[in-house]
Amino acid sequence: MGVPCAVLAFCIAIAFLLLSPRSVCGRSHFHKGKQSHRVRGGGQAMESQVGSPSVPPTADTSTVYSPPSDGSSDSCIFDVRSFGAVGDGSTDDTEAFRSAWKAACDVESATLLVPADGVFMLTSTIFSGPCQPGLVFQVDGVIMPPDGPDCWPKKDSKRQWLVFYELEGMTLGGGGTVEGNGEEWWELPCKPHRGPKGSTLPGPCDSPALIRFFMSCNVTVRDLRIENSPQFHIKFDGCEGVHIEGLSINSPAFSPNTDGVHIENTQSVAIYNSMISNGDDCISIGPGCADVDIQNVTCGPGHGISIGSLGMHNSQACVSNVTVRNAVIRNSDNGVRIKTWQGGMGAVSGITFDTVYMENVRNCIIIDQYYCSNKGVCANQSSAVYVSGVAYSNIKGTYDVRSPPVHFACSDTLPCTNITMVEVELLPHEGELVDDPFCWNAYGAMQTATIPPIDCLQDGQPEALREMPNLGC
Repeated sequence: MGVPCAVLAFCIAIAFLLLSPRSVCGRSHFHKGKQSHRVRGGGQAMESQVGSPSVPPTADTSTVYSPPSDGSSDSCIFDVRSFGAVGDGSTDDTEAFRSAWKAACDVESATLLVPADGVFMLTSTIFSGPCQPGLVFQVDGVIMPPDGPDCWPKKDSKRQWLVFYELEGMTLGGGGTVEGNGEEWWELPCKPHRGPKGSTLPGPCDSPALIRFFMSCNVTVRDLRIENSPQFHIKFDGCEGVHIEGLSINSPAFSPNTDGVHIENTQSVAIYNSMISNGDDCISIGPGCADVDIQNVTCGPGHGISIGSLGMHNSQACVSNVTVRNAVIRNSDNGVRIKTWQGGMGAVSGITFDTVYMENVRNCIIIDQYYCSNKGVCANQSSAVYVSGVAYSNIKGTYDVRSPPVHFACSDTLPCTNITMVEVELLPHEGELVDDPFCWNAYGAMQTATIPPIDCLQDGQPEALREMPNLGC
């Protein structure tokens, strides 16, 4: 039977579109109806570490859409349901998300849409670039991983769930929820105090970080609710230019190793207007970080805002130019903390904590250069990460009297220097002061009277620093 001319002409037109240069889809709105698409080879998500990234294989993708008559919108919408996602909370929607990502990645100003009326389950996946400018991953519904380690596919990495790799100018946002299903991970017997009779059994104890940005720049994460992560909620490593705004992170206080926002080897970071409740550090700043601005963040319960830990396994760690301003920390084990291991190298400098309100916080202000995750098994070592230029200004509120409100435990061989205290007023939350502020090998000055008085700071510069070691920073 012959082919009608109209059909033949239509097929030729479609072939022309597929073979022509990049479409103008980035400037038109597209219906969410049935899509005709072919997808690049997907490959499963693979773990990638700093310095040795492992990326799924990729090939070209072409997608054909039906534009509306009005062409009224400025962007392409790639609804994951149009690529086969079900969104019933039990069907594996991973391949649909991969297909939607690959199509959106090729289009300027595209939006991958996770619709508000669905709950989408995904296995471990890397969403890799480079992509066209202006890509938005819009989560209006719920996305979540498999429910616990027993349901985790054996072929998938247990160290990470969603990874965004080698991207520039991307936004992850929306009014939806990233649900971590972390409860069964927290109960593994290798987790702290989860074994028989409150013990901790030996590992490995791999648990996935929920969201990871790796080797990316100028990325934005905003307005999401992220909860119940198996381990870190969101982490950035090897990135530059990170803007975080309006996040709500929630996990129980007893959930182990569930840092809210973790950054390492990352520069030019802004974390604004967010609320974080979890079982570990509210925000943790690892080695290789610089130019970090944290404002209007509320933390607690948790372990406070931490720089470190740094210098583990005799490594070098450099952190500089970090500001925390207008923060609230409630019902936490720590307030603002710097923690380093003995034996490390490098430096922490240019740190400002300004206008921080504490409520029932243990260890409100702490520098701990004897940090050890397993107390009693860490050997004394002479080298240390040098801590200098730390300013505490307008730190007020109440503390848990089980620990002194100020604790400066600095290295025997490399003292902390240039610590300044201005308008520090910390009162017992309940009861009376038990221990006075503690200082060891810490040099600085109270520029105003403090409550309680921090008389243990030493004036001037220590003799040991007349010949500064090579810090490598």
